[in-house]
Amino acid sequence: MSPTSNVTKVEYYEFLGVPRDCNDQELKTAYRRLAMQYHPDRNPDNPQAEEKFKQASEAYQVLSDPQKRAAYDRYGHAGVSGAGGSGFEGFAAADVGDIFGDFFGEMFNMGGNRRNGRVQRGRDIRYDLTLEFEEAAFGKQTEIQIRRAEVCAECRGTGAPAGRGPETCQQCGGRGQVRYQQGFFSIARTCPICNGSGQVITHPCQQCNGAGLTDRRHTISVSVPAGVEDGTRIRYQGEGDAGRGGGPKGDLYVVLSVKAHEFFERDGNDLYCVIFVSFPQLALGDEIQVPTLEGDTTLRIHEGTQSGKEFRLRGKGIPHLNEHGRGDLVVQVVVQTPKKLSKIQRDLLRQLGETMHVENKPTSRSLLGKMKDLFS
Repeated sequence: MSPTSNVTKVEYYEFLGVPRDCNDQELKTAYRRLAMQYHPDRNPDNPQAEEKFKQASEAYQVLSDPQKRAAYDRYGHAGVSGAGGSGFEGFAAADVGDIFGDFFGEMFNMGGNRRNGRVQRGRDIRYDLTLEFEEAAFGKQTEIQIRRAEVCAECRGTGAPAGRGPETCQQCGGRGQVRYQQGFFSIARTCPICNGSGQVITHPCQQCNGAGLTDRRHTISVSVPAGVEDGTRIRYQGEGDAGRGGGPKGDLYVVLSVKAHEFFERDGNDLYCVIFVSFPQLALGDEIQVPTLEGDTTLRIHEGTQSGKEFRLRGKGIPHLNEHGRGDLVVQVVVQTPKKLSKIQRDLLRQLGETMHVENKPTSRSLLGKMKDLFS
């Protein structure tokens, strides 16, 4: 009797969590997820996880084969009793290689080639650069200093001194892999001694202690374009850590942090600010000086302007990143009510109040907005 003959069979689609009309990619993704979750390496001494791992593999083996899937869809488990009905007994050698070589070689680094443990891309480096608000608006040229791994000048990246190269790893015999028996099948894993290179350094370079890389300080010229925003990343290809075994260099990412302005607020390429004015200035009209990123400019306030009115100054905002043109500056004028008045000021306001009459009746916010638009 087979080991799983007395185990209740699972419904394949339900177990994998896919619809019955799923395509090959959906099927593969679902199987990959369950295989990662229940793989014996991640669940040592857990028979329940091992059983689920077998069931997931059985379901994928059947549903990934068009003929077996058609038979299963029509007759259920009875239609594929010879294919997946007894654990791994129905698995052909080629099927096992296709499934586990593709999935687990990628997920668990099993079955990788020998060079993967030796030739490695260098790590990326992050540098945080803080900018003033105006520097982000108009750009900046600056220099930064970073520490990065570079190829050791003494051993030229080999990790061994001149005349003493790496030796064949005794653990894996130079293959870069060791094999373990895992239940029904054999699994190849990267050799833990040589990390897949097939070679070990018995006499390391004194300069880099066998790493082949040394940590050095380096100066980089950074060009910040006009119009950048907070959180912008500037990538410098090949300016990161050097790779191992002749691998390519990583990249440098300069991440920009922009300080807040004293009174300007940014929304895209537009700037916003609030200017306080007096009631007479709005009632009679006036010319006031308002700030921009390039100095003050004159703003004409028309007679009868309402408090809260916004004025848009074209082209006074933030330059468009890597494009021509600029955003706008939006200035909102708001009446500032004085907190203290002299006797003369009080008398004058009382006289003005006697000549003016505003009926204090409530109105909706939408109607108030329409009235403001009408007056403006």
